[in-house]
Amino acid sequence: MPKVKPVREPAARALCKLEGLEPNITMEGAPMWCSFLPEVDAVLRAALKPECWGALKDTSDELEAEHLQKPLNTL
Repeated sequence: MPKVKPVREPAARALCKLEGLEPNITMEGAPMWCSFLPEVDAVLRAALKPECWGALKDTSDELEAEHLQKPLNTL
């Protein structure tokens, strides 16, 4: 079964594109979309119940850690 991207990643990619930036270019060793996660988190935290936000954050933290550990040429 293919992995499902966490909600935070597609939202961060969309914000990145909205700013006219390529989500997959690297900045400080991570994909550009990662720099938009604070904005995504602020919106999701405001929109979700605290227990839903906690569950979402716990799951996506694990997936993001996996993603960032990949060599940059495989992103």
